[in-house]
Amino acid sequence: MGLIGGMARTAVVAGTATAVSNRVSRRQAGRWQEKEQQQYEHEAYEQQQQQQYAPPPPQYAQPQYAPPPAPAAVSTEDRLAQLQQLAELKAAGVLTELEFEQQKAKILAS
Repeated sequence: MGLIGGMARTAVVAGTATAVSNRVSRRQAGRWQEKEQQQYEHEAYEQQQQQQYAPPPPQYAQPQYAPPPAPAAVSTEDRLAQLQQLAELKAAGVLTELEFEQQKAKILAS
């Protein structure tokens, strides 16, 4: 084998090495691209699931309720009328002594 044969052999080996190297690079790039695509699809799926199961945004403002009005002060005349009614109910036997005292205490406390 002469000089030309040695050069031809070197060229074949170099060409084969380059071809193999390029093929490995393309295959690796394809794998990376496939992995990125899968990651993108996975993220899109998770985002879709989050949107699907997320509570819907409120469509109206929560109503604002006014505080209940303070009870009106009971006048002395009203208290006397209530006490008279209690006394009548007790006299008629509708209320026991204990019930009368409890209701009387409530009227006097208000």
